Amino acid sequence: MLFSSKEKGQGLVEYALILVLVAIVVIAALLILGPMIGNVFSKINSSLSTS
Repeated sequence: MLFSSKEKGQGLVEYALILVLVAIVVIAALLILGPMIGNVFSKINSSLSTS
């Protein structure tokens, strides 16, 4: 066998850590950019309803 079961488990842990890091970055970006995106949609909605 090329990899032992211990090495496969280590690879899975590394992938899980990368996934958690990406999730934290996405959540932080949404927390920072969320209000700005909400304002843009509110402006679009109000301009569509007035026309």
